[in-house]
Amino acid sequence: MSVEILDGSTVRSFVEDEGAFNSSVDGRFAALDADHDGLLTYAEMAGELMSLRVLEKHFGVDDAVVAPDELAGLYRSLFARFDRDGSGKVDMHEFRAEMKEVMLAVANGLGFLPVQMVVEEGSFLKVAVDRELGQLAKAA
Repeated sequence: MSVEILDGSTVRSFVEDEGAFNSSVDGRFAALDADHDGLLTYAEMAGELMSLRVLEKHFGVDDAVVAPDELAGLYRSLFARFDRDGSGKVDMHEFRAEMKEVMLAVANGLGFLPVQMVVEEGSFLKVAVDRELGQLAKAA
């Protein structure tokens, strides 16, 4: 993990750079595709979805106590957002499209003022920051 400074334009610029964005998303897709069939099942995506910690409130401590079946339903509904055709599996096109929407929502949420945030190595946010820093270094 590292502490980075970023804003919505950092993330938006990364998403708009189709080559960089698709390369990063495709790499994540390949890492999740355990059986290498070009499709992601719920089982293959479950760990990634759970790592989002959608119920986390403060500094890694979950305030809400949710019944296991309710939590499972929440993760299933997240998977369904990716599975746009309802086939029970997510192909590369669906994965890219949903990740683009997710990242643009993050960009909109960040807004235009820089914020300092802890990001994980290899995360899409870290890739976006590193890409921007690389571009600034080239310009200098």
